[in-house]
Amino acid sequence: MIEIKWHDIDPEMGEKRYISAERFAGVWTFKFKFKKRGEWTKGLVADRVMWLHVLDSLKRRYQRREGVDEKDIKLVENILLKHPPEVAS
Repeated sequence: MIEIKWHDIDPEMGEKRYISAERFAGVWTFKFKFKKRGEWTKGLVADRVMWLHVLDSLKRRYQRREGVDEKDIKLVENILLKHPPEVAS
């Protein structure tokens, strides 16, 4: 199991939110909460920015040999190929 946590600003509400990405049995799931000690809300649909954050975290952990291998990184890179960058109009 790999778990990555960080915080950002919710695009809809403009509030700080805490995000957790977890890989278990080869499947990534995301959840969030607005209060540090609040309950997690499961089912967050990850956008490209979230996947980029996960990829960056995996690469840093891989360099430090913290339980991440190349297949973890390749899996997220393949997911990112399905989330092309948004084009500004």
